[in-house]
Amino acid sequence: MQFVKGNRSAAGPGAGQYGGVSELLWDDVAYFFDPDLMGSLPDVRVPDTSMEDWQAVLDLMGERGWKCQYSEGDAVLPVPRAEAVLSRPGDAECPELRVWPADEVLAIFRFHTAEEIDFDVDLRELQGRERLDVFCGFLRAIGRRLGKPVLMDPEGDYGHPVLGFDVESDRVVLLAEPPVT
Repeated sequence: MQFVKGNRSAAGPGAGQYGGVSELLWDDVAYFFDPDLMGSLPDVRVPDTSMEDWQAVLDLMGERGWKCQYSEGDAVLPVPRAEAVLSRPGDAECPELRVWPADEVLAIFRFHTAEEIDFDVDLRELQGRERLDVFCGFLRAIGRRLGKPVLMDPEGDYGHPVLGFDVESDRVVLLAEPPVT
């Protein structure tokens, strides 16, 4: 079951840095962004991906000019091609890519497998309407580039997304209802 809430922003089409309007209203999603209730580091993922999808995301980051920092252990290195990262030996330390789609908003990508793109965000950085708009724009950009859903699961509750980019509607939607208080 899919729940779709929120109205388009009063700013109109093309508003904001991410070339779109806000899909969600802060009041509708604030529960899912409360670090005390949901854990501070939800898992964001794109299921059913390939090495080509990973490369498309890396290319998108460069095209958008998002600040990035790739590291393997303590070594900071240039961002490699997806094939080089994903072909590392299974016992190698998992590399990470830190991406700032906006100042003070960080997504940390981990290259566990080609079959799923996953990253963490810190809910403490995503408080309020402006930060929600940045986050939705980030999910939308990735989802549009890949033509795939981008899902956010509460920390420690993998497989139960609460919101995400929906390919068919071309927007970020609620996928769960907050409890009635």
